[in-house]
Amino acid sequence: MTFRPRVAILVAVLVGPALTAVVWSFLARAADDSDRLFFYCAAGMRYPVDEIVRRYEEEYGVKVEVGYGGSNDLLSRLEVARVGDLFLAGDDHYTRLAREKGLAAETIPVATMRPVIAVRKGNPKNISGVSDLLRSDVRTAFGNPDQAAIGKTVRKLLEESGHWSDVEARVRRDGVFKPTVNEIANDVKLGSVDAGIVWDTTVAQYPDLEAIRAPELDAGMARIEVCVLASSESPTAALKFARYLTARDRGLEVFREKRFETVEGDKWEEKPRLEFYIGSVNHRAVQPVIDRFQQREGVEVATKYNGCGILTADMKLIRDQKMNAHFPDTYMACDVHYLNVVRDQFQEARNVSDTEIVIAVAKGNPKNIRNLGDLKRPGIRLALGEPSQCTIGVLTVNLLRAEGIEAGVTKNVVTRTPSSAMLVPSVITGSADAALAFETDTRAESHKLDVIRIESNAVKAIQPFAIARSSDHKELSRRLYQAVAAARDDFERAGFHVREGDVPAEAEDADAALRDSPRSLAEAP
Repeated sequence: MTFRPRVAILVAVLVGPALTAVVWSFLARAADDSDRLFFYCAAGMRYPVDEIVRRYEEEYGVKVEVGYGGSNDLLSRLEVARVGDLFLAGDDHYTRLAREKGLAAETIPVATMRPVIAVRKGNPKNISGVSDLLRSDVRTAFGNPDQAAIGKTVRKLLEESGHWSDVEARVRRDGVFKPTVNEIANDVKLGSVDAGIVWDTTVAQYPDLEAIRAPELDAGMARIEVCVLASSESPTAALKFARYLTARDRGLEVFREKRFETVEGDKWEEKPRLEFYIGSVNHRAVQPVIDRFQQREGVEVATKYNGCGILTADMKLIRDQKMNAHFPDTYMACDVHYLNVVRDQFQEARNVSDTEIVIAVAKGNPKNIRNLGDLKRPGIRLALGEPSQCTIGVLTVNLLRAEGIEAGVTKNVVTRTPSSAMLVPSVITGSADAALAFETDTRAESHKLDVIRIESNAVKAIQPFAIARSSDHKELSRRLYQAVAAARDDFERAGFHVREGDVPAEAEDADAALRDSPRSLAEAP
């Protein structure tokens, strides 16, 4: 790793006494030791994180230097220093800020927690809610809203409930504001205050304390997330540790032992493998994204490109245990029609892109084809996709039917292909005079083809990405989706229009076009 001296000086001056020693240690040794990570972590996560780090270091021999502090302080120090590999805040407000400031790359959820009033066992002051914190015989510790996630959250909640100004004045008079949640809990435990507002998970770490739920605080559910930092010079190593920390059978086990309410999490594998089924129209746009994703994450993405009819038929065979294969973790269809065929097996579908059906003809357009109607002319040899095997086949049937020319065009079909990728070669080799193909499939051969656009509302194909309900790697799959959705340049170069991740609407049954098609289409040579 390479660290600029300017950064080291800034760290020493600005990072603060709580982190200076560990950051200096990291800076001093990182240049000579690539098996070392630096981790900014909210103080309230110390108990599970210490144990997870210990296990990881023993298992993989990677030294993880952890600097603990208040979430806001950590974010401020990270913004100044711009060194390190990981950041775990006490509230997703801070991870969102980290992303907005360009400090965080990947983000993975860990657990949820909510604020509660912490009191000593037996509740000697008989505190039952927020209003009791205003009593003259109750001294209270709060998190500093400018330093700790719990402080910021509680201030917002009590402002909404109308309690904040009175509570703040009471705390300033004879209570105390603390920079971390653990310091609040320790003050309550030691009896220097009678109550403190902390996370429910914090109380679970202190046998001498008990939690009092309050309706004013219940709405403050916080999401704990770990970020891989943009500053990391070992992002693959950082992502591996982040996967370990958030794996349901590794790091999340420790969080659950410490009474955190964890997310589902992925199954731990040192080098996970994702099975990704992809409609062939997406190949040129998606493959560069997959290549980059595999390299950065240090994982394997096994791709299967084909016509969506073939892909979904394979999925059904796997589901029915008639095919010895792993059900795909993710699926990107050529159109929502073929997502609907297996929709019950998938979740979190989002539209990524769209393209249009066009008429592809040889360069110079020797048959003088100008529109869909010309495809009915005698002597025109036409290539179409096979509806039972690929999306372009289904959408072509729908298009011809919508324009009322299905029967007239069908008689000119000379070849039907199992995927959209095979239509353009039919024209280039001269085996067909024209093909109804996706515009994106014509881009690579634009020097050999002319493209005729079609005026119709039925020409658009929308490409959705979905995650299998059965996948053991849903979080990894979500990051793959994020990488695909962010690859605007790759998709636009391939001729797609990029969408904004809208949820696919229910389309008509993708099998309907084949089922209801004229016999002549189904039996065309």
